[in-house]
Amino acid sequence: MTNATPAAQHTARHASSSLPVSGGATAPGADAVTGPLHGVRILDLSAVVMGPYATQVLADLGADVIKVEPPAGDNMRAVGPMRNPGMGHLYLHLNRNKRSVVLDLKQPAAREACLKLAEGCDAVLYNIRPQAMQRLGLDYEAFAARNPRIVYAGAYGFGEAGPYAGRPAYDDLIQGQAGIADLTRRQSGGDPRYAPITLADRAVGLQMAIALLAGVLHARAHGHGQSLEIPMFEGMAHMTLGDHLGGWTFDPPMGETGYARLLAPHRKPYATKDGHICLLVYNDKHWRNFFDAVGRPEMKQDPRFVTHGARAAHIGEVYAWLAGVIEERKTDEWLRLLAEADIPASRLYTIEDLIDDPHLKAVDFVRHVDHPTEGRLRTTAPLGHYAATPTSLRRHAPRLGEQSLEILREAGYSDAAIQALLDTQATLDGKAG
Repeated sequence: MTNATPAAQHTARHASSSLPVSGGATAPGADAVTGPLHGVRILDLSAVVMGPYATQVLADLGADVIKVEPPAGDNMRAVGPMRNPGMGHLYLHLNRNKRSVVLDLKQPAAREACLKLAEGCDAVLYNIRPQAMQRLGLDYEAFAARNPRIVYAGAYGFGEAGPYAGRPAYDDLIQGQAGIADLTRRQSGGDPRYAPITLADRAVGLQMAIALLAGVLHARAHGHGQSLEIPMFEGMAHMTLGDHLGGWTFDPPMGETGYARLLAPHRKPYATKDGHICLLVYNDKHWRNFFDAVGRPEMKQDPRFVTHGARAAHIGEVYAWLAGVIEERKTDEWLRLLAEADIPASRLYTIEDLIDDPHLKAVDFVRHVDHPTEGRLRTTAPLGHYAATPTSLRRHAPRLGEQSLEILREAGYSDAAIQALLDTQATLDGKAG
């Protein structure tokens, strides 16, 4: 692809998809080599958002992710809107490119099947508390006895070495405990609020995906696996303190905690005469251009604005002054003026605007796919471009236990052994329904 035109490269990288997509195009089958992680197999025992998001990222990159679900299914199957029971919208996004096998891990036969599946996997990811994994007989030692190269990755609330070990954790709780909600209070002067996305689940899910891959690289290089954990609390504290240690970076402290620019009350979309714009007048050139564009060249001599350091020291005043100026014109006028001045600015988007954004359309980011039971769906493309190993939407989000029999046969189970698991409901055949 190195000699292909940009248009040809764009076509090639989006052609590799086994799901029907816009325009009726279909691509190679689900087992075609696709994505840089082709050949990596992950046993996914996680549910809800954090673990499934980590494995969604890895599956989008080509890993074979085997999603192990209890007979009741992942909780997110029940979160609507949905067209059919057990196929909620969040579940559909978080579990594409995966295969589903039902195993009732409270039954010894299903526990044995889980360990058997792990013999052919590079990693197992779980997000229930380690104590619960031990009670199930699925701790690291159990997996390592069957596969010494296994990476045993735990994504849960709090590190096992601390006093909070074993506490339940959810996104809202972690956002609060990691200081996110208080930072919104400090900035706005109002009530503390959570970010309106599953911020902790998704941020720490990305950290877990990186950690799991690091473990797999080590295992392949050295011939043995390991147990690892990426706790939510520590993961989000890592991010919060990275921005907001501020003066407490130094011991003794040289000022207050917090990054003043991020906490400035006017660091938000600016109100115009008829709407809002998102704007960052940041470096010295930006500010000189802005003062010229608005006919205020004398502001170049204002000591609060003359250098980056001066603006940082007076950031609240700087943003307040800017907010007052932006109110004087309409959005379209500002966008034209700021573009001419080479200052970064954008219209304030809604979620609906994001879906219809011309750039995202041009790069085919929001795709239409046809699910065999859920019909026409919108979903996002796998992130990034890999010239030699293009990614794809090769599998729809599975129905509960849709690949149970297929996965068990791959592990060496005979039809009679599978029937015994079905008879005791240690597994379920999702295709039978």
